Amino acid sequence: MDLSLRPGRAEDAAECGRICYEAFHAIAHEHGFPPDFASVQEAEDTMVMLLGHPGFHSVVAELDGRIVGSNFLDERSPVAGVGPVTVDPAVQDGGIGRRLMRHVMDRAAERNAPGIRLLQSGYHSRSFALYAGLGFAFRETVVCLQGPPIGVTVPGHAVRPAREADLAACDDLCRRVHGTDRHGELADALARGTARVVEHDGRVTGYATDLAFFAHAVGDTAEDVRALIGAAEAFGGPGILVPARDSALLRWCLAHGLRVVQLLSLMTIGFYNEPAGSYLPSILY
Repeated sequence: MDLSLRPGRAEDAAECGRICYEAFHAIAHEHGFPPDFASVQEAEDTMVMLLGHPGFHSVVAELDGRIVGSNFLDERSPVAGVGPVTVDPAVQDGGIGRRLMRHVMDRAAERNAPGIRLLQSGYHSRSFALYAGLGFAFRETVVCLQGPPIGVTVPGHAVRPAREADLAACDDLCRRVHGTDRHGELADALARGTARVVEHDGRVTGYATDLAFFAHAVGDTAEDVRALIGAAEAFGGPGILVPARDSALLRWCLAHGLRVVQLLSLMTIGFYNEPAGSYLPSILY
C-alpha cells in the first residue's frame, strides 16, 4: 500500500465530507454519543468552507490513489488550531492519523507558530493517547452544552452586534485573557454578521464570534460571558463549550435549561497562558 499526503483541493470536499461524517459517527455511536456532524451534507459543507478558506492549511491522505483522510490547521490567528482530523473507518489504526497530525505540526513549526491547540472528545481514548504521545499537554476539561435559547439579560451588560471599530478593543481583551489575540477569527465573524460584543460601564468587556461549536467567546468576567450566552438566539452545531473548572458559569447554564452533551479535553503544544478571565473555546481551541 502506498500512502501519500498532498494539499487539499476544492474538489475533495465531497469525499472528505463523507469520511469526516462516517469517522465521527462511528466513534460516537460506539460510545453512545451523538456525532459532531448531524449529516453527510453538514460535514461536506464544513469541508467546502475549510478547503476554500485561505486561512486554513489543508492536507489530504491518499492510500493507493484514493482519499482516506484529511486534517486542517487554522492559521487565522497567532496560535494555530488543529482539526477536524479524520480517517476513513475502514483503514483506521494504521498510522494515517499520526501522519496527518505530524504534517500539521511540522507546518506550524515552519511558520513559527508560538503554539498549537486542539479539543479532543473525552470518550475517545485512542485519540487522547495519539495526541499525548505526539507531545500535546492536557490543560482542562471542557463541557459541550446544548438546549433552547436562555433569553435572559445580565444587568449592566448590554449585548449588541460587533462593529469594525470594536476589533481593536476585542483583540486587547483577548490578549488580556489569553496572552494572544484571535483577530482572524473575529474578522471572519464580523464579515458573517455573527460577532457580538458586551458593553459594561461604557467599554467593551466581552465578545463572541458566535455562540456555537466552531465559535469562541472571551470576557473580562463571567458576567460578560453570561450576557453573551443569555442573548444568543440559538447554540450552533452540537453546542457551546464551557470550561468545567468555571463551575459557577456551568451551574448557571445548567440552571437555565442547557444539558451536557459530552466532555472534551483541551490540549496544547507550546505557548499557553492560564486564562485571566472568562471564556468559551471553539472546537478548534
